[in-house]
Amino acid sequence: MVAPPITTCDPTIRPCLLTRGPLPRTRTCAPLLLLLGLTVSLTVANPSCESSVSMVRNCKQLWKILDRKDSNITQTELPDKTMEAKCLQSMFELIDSGFFNETKIQEIANGATEMNLPIYRTNRKLVATNNGGLENPSPLVFNASWNREVPRAQAKRFNYPSISRVRLPRDEEDIAFMSVLELGELIKTKQVTSKELVRIYLTRLKRYNHVLESVVTYTEELAYKQAKEADDLLSQGTYLGPLHGIPYGLKDIIAVPGYKTTWGSTSFKDQILDIEAWVYKRLKASGAVLVAKLVTGSLAYDDIWFGGRTRNPWNIEEFSTGSSAGPAASTSAGMVPFAIGSETAGSMTYPAARCGVTAFRPTFGSVGRTGVMSLSESLDKLGPFCRTAADCAVVLDAIKGKDPEDLSSREIAFEDPFSVDITKLTVGYTKDADMKVVEVLGSKGVNMVPFELNYTVDSVQGILNFTMNVDMLAHFDEWQRTGQEDLYEAQDQWPVELRRARVVTAVDYIQAQRARGKLIREVEKSFTVDAFIGNVTDWEKVCMGNLVGLPVLVIPTGFKNISEPPTKSCRRRTTINAGIYAPPERDHIALALGMAYQSVTDAHKKRPPIDDLGPDDSIPNPPRAIIPPRRLHIHE
Repeated sequence: MVAPPITTCDPTIRPCLLTRGPLPRTRTCAPLLLLLGLTVSLTVANPSCESSVSMVRNCKQLWKILDRKDSNITQTELPDKTMEAKCLQSMFELIDSGFFNETKIQEIANGATEMNLPIYRTNRKLVATNNGGLENPSPLVFNASWNREVPRAQAKRFNYPSISRVRLPRDEEDIAFMSVLELGELIKTKQVTSKELVRIYLTRLKRYNHVLESVVTYTEELAYKQAKEADDLLSQGTYLGPLHGIPYGLKDIIAVPGYKTTWGSTSFKDQILDIEAWVYKRLKASGAVLVAKLVTGSLAYDDIWFGGRTRNPWNIEEFSTGSSAGPAASTSAGMVPFAIGSETAGSMTYPAARCGVTAFRPTFGSVGRTGVMSLSESLDKLGPFCRTAADCAVVLDAIKGKDPEDLSSREIAFEDPFSVDITKLTVGYTKDADMKVVEVLGSKGVNMVPFELNYTVDSVQGILNFTMNVDMLAHFDEWQRTGQEDLYEAQDQWPVELRRARVVTAVDYIQAQRARGKLIREVEKSFTVDAFIGNVTDWEKVCMGNLVGLPVLVIPTGFKNISEPPTKSCRRRTTINAGIYAPPERDHIALALGMAYQSVTDAHKKRPPIDDLGPDDSIPNPPRAIIPPRRLHIHE
């Protein structure tokens, strides 16, 4: 039911729409606003109707922020700056956000005008021109089931290829850069113990971390304990599979009991969560050995964290970019054979591309997220950073599955990527695709065709921005309210975005989700190939892929010289990469194509020049690079 409008100043007719009771006597006769999707009563200390009219005039700025075109207030009635600030302060108090000072409020108002309004208007035009809600439903669907105990499907494990004649190298660096499948064969044939591998990788982690700044916590005691358990099981005749005894690292948004889970943030740098994350439990059950908690950008935003800024092993004067910076840099540098990262919007694809490693962002819902810091329930995904696509398949096989406590996770019966006949696939390539990948796959018998993924939704980046930021603010509401945002390591990152999210209306959030639903349906219709090759760091593709839930494999394809090298003989490099995109639940297709490409190429086997930068080039300690100022680029 809808309450009737208040049309009188009679104090006996002032129902409060929130409490269904009378307003206090000191707050009377105010117009009602539909603010942020919630019906609230606007009240002021002065009880007179004249004061209420004055307040209405002074609220013009808020109407502009909320894009209220039905206001009858004229331009000549706009308040001066002082009254405008007071009005805005009053409005923020109405939404229980009076903790913002005038500077932050003005910043929010400016940001809303520049960022929020164009997105509001685009999405309304896209999905809200017809009444009744019969078209363009939101993909965020309510599930009333109380049954969380979903029976696990008896899916077949992947048929891992047999790797024979693997011999233990004499050089420990050669061991460090072996693939998971190769290391697994060494463990299985007892040429090396898990304990010995732990020592090798912990030594490398400690050796290079002072330069790369990619490690938050060494889990040394736990690692040796788990390694002993793995070695003891093998001596008793029990082999758990290709991850048995293999060291690895976790992005530090993933909880492990007894160790800090800092989320990369000054506010939480001493936090210990007594939670065993689902993905950690799955890896532990597979016999893998945790050696370190690796850097996440602060609250999973880019590569700046409370201890510094993570660097790219291929060019140590360059930053890793993306919040899975620690897993990407550590895997690239041979400090771990694989690591688990996460992505909401580019946090895996960007650092994997920058650091020249293979990484796989799986179909949304493939991997449970219990015990993992949440940004957005409909966007967050976990996936592996590895040396090869085959390794990514092995790790995915271990961590995929329904997590009873993660309502978005599902039991997806992936087909075996090692058994795919790629000659039966039709694979598209976009205008920005790496043609080397196209040529190699074509030579392997894949039907390669020109392709463009078409959709009419033109607010993709804005939809992603709204969804991620509003969801993130819901999870860190108290953090903002208590002023902890002022401690944040990069003030132009989450603090700015989450303040702007505070004035996204509920209606416009839902319109963004309806527009997202339209995008999903259009992408599905346009996806007429088995997979496609395209740029993996193009921001539009990053936003589209995450909103739709597409899996994507990042593969290194080559290298080029850096710009402005410090010496002519400098061996630092810029990596070249490609993305293999597949439809949801067709992860095996992307992985199979990646394995086919890497079977006849060697870019994924190259090692970054950490110890061999060239004559007259050295690793500075501390690093010389200056952290550049950051700007947000959503709308020009």
